[in-house]
Amino acid sequence: QVQLVESGGGLVQAGGSLRLSCAASGSIFRIDAMSWHRQAPGKQRELVASFPRGAIPDYADSVKGRFTISRNSAKNTVYLQMATLKPEDTAVYYCNARVRHFSDDLISYDYWGQGTQVTVSS
Repeated sequence: QVQLVESGGGLVQAGGSLRLSCAASGSIFRIDAMSWHRQAPGKQRELVASFPRGAIPDYADSVKGRFTISRNSAKNTVYLQMATLKPEDTAVYYCNARVRHFSDDLISYDYWGQGTQVTVSS
């Protein structure tokens, strides 16, 4: 079992910044990727940024140049630094980790955080 604990969401004015954090714990052999997703009211959940193991980060076009994903592998923690925030960034943000366990390291499983609200006012 793996748990993801998120922090850093809140209310911010347009043009401001926030940093989200997500720490994974539990029976983890290897994390293949960590990523951030978001879902605005009435819209589909979308991938915001991902950080695969052994690869470079990838971003949605809508956040390129404004958001930065980073990772502390030793702590199984991923961050999302959000700058120049816009009202359209308002959404519930979810952390995801793709995990391999000691018991069966040939299969990966997706785990999700509980979601954290980010609200950007104009």
